[in-house]
Amino acid sequence: MVPPTVAGEVVEVSKDGSYTIYHPIVKIREKSGNVKELTLVQEWPIRKPRPFNKRLGIEKPLITGQRVIDTLFPIAKGGAAAIPGGFGTGKTMTQHQLAKWSDADIIVYIGCGERGNEMTEVLEDFPKLIDPKSGRPLMERTVLIANTSNMPVAAREASIYTGITLAEYYRDMGYHVAIMADSTSRWAEALREISGRLEEMPAEEGFPAYLPSRLSEFYERAGYVESLSGREGSITIIGAVSPQGGDFSEPVTQNTKRFIRCFWALDRQLAYSRHYPAIHWLTSYSEYMDLLADWFKENVDERFLLLRTEIVRLLQEESKLMEIVKLIGGDVLPDEQKLILEIARVIRLGFLQQNAYHESDTYVPLVKQFKMMETIIYLYNTSRKLIEKGIPMSVLREKEIFEEVIKMKYTIGNDEMEKFEEIRGRIDSFYKELYNEYK
Repeated sequence: MVPPTVAGEVVEVSKDGSYTIYHPIVKIREKSGNVKELTLVQEWPIRKPRPFNKRLGIEKPLITGQRVIDTLFPIAKGGAAAIPGGFGTGKTMTQHQLAKWSDADIIVYIGCGERGNEMTEVLEDFPKLIDPKSGRPLMERTVLIANTSNMPVAAREASIYTGITLAEYYRDMGYHVAIMADSTSRWAEALREISGRLEEMPAEEGFPAYLPSRLSEFYERAGYVESLSGREGSITIIGAVSPQGGDFSEPVTQNTKRFIRCFWALDRQLAYSRHYPAIHWLTSYSEYMDLLADWFKENVDERFLLLRTEIVRLLQEESKLMEIVKLIGGDVLPDEQKLILEIARVIRLGFLQQNAYHESDTYVPLVKQFKMMETIIYLYNTSRKLIEKGIPMSVLREKEIFEEVIKMKYTIGNDEMEKFEEIRGRIDSFYKELYNEYK
């Protein structure tokens, strides 16, 4: 970790031992003949990106253990994502879950203009949590930057750059770093306040005209790179956006969408109905899916993307059918469409909704996510065969099998994959019982 601006021949290295961070550790003779002393401290201007050899392709996902993210809207290591949402929709809680469970080596958590008690919660919770990879407290791989709402405006404006520069320092060592910026809207407000004091010409909603370029400078520092030392490292940026009144058409959200490829839109109605994470499946998107397709096929299962596509299709079908139900009621729908509504309910409650406080549900490995999707689609295909044989949907609903599939996220542990075969067996029994009854 020689600073990028220093080059030459090492002439002296300190022996192993304990030193202060300002004690000279290495002496380097530069080409000019000058001898430069290096300490354990590096100074770097936070607004200037640290150099690297080259950018590499984005081909590996950041595994978060959150089903709606990993399966429907994955983010790649080295990618950038935004979590926009109004007050109380769960932006901070979602970022806490990502910080706890994502498979990054280092977490940089930036509390920019947020409430002090949220930073206190991180400080209190993370030392108690055990990192599943190292078996040590999670706090040991977490860097916290606390610039709460009562701190000076200039400190809030600088906090985002401080975080990304720290992340680049660890990236250059060959680590995979995930940044949680909470929230970029408060940073943009600090930028607006400073701009106003400098008497600069305001643009839309009082923000400075250079807001888009500042956002792009921040998000462009994400990436999967080969460092100057030849190691591979990455920075993944996940920025929370707090639009006033939950209005996604305001300048910060709109300009952020230009520079990211993953958009996890939080929905107020979902949050108020206690559906967490409140990421809405119709307004969110991820452009990394095509880049990660080969990785999912090789490391999870070849049918992973097919099942994901079917899950998305059923959710979209439900949205269209709900428009009809609102107008004329659900009783007039044919049984095939009633089944779609029922399976979509199973997907929403049993797959997309996740309990952060449940031991088996707070983090779910990809293999279990795949098995859950497989079970839901198997139930759908089995039920559809029964309906094609003339068995009414009202009879299917009377059976407990739909509720049992919803509860599998709690009843099946993360290392009990064999239990999915038992559920499949019960679905087969359900099919035979009804088929024989109505034959």
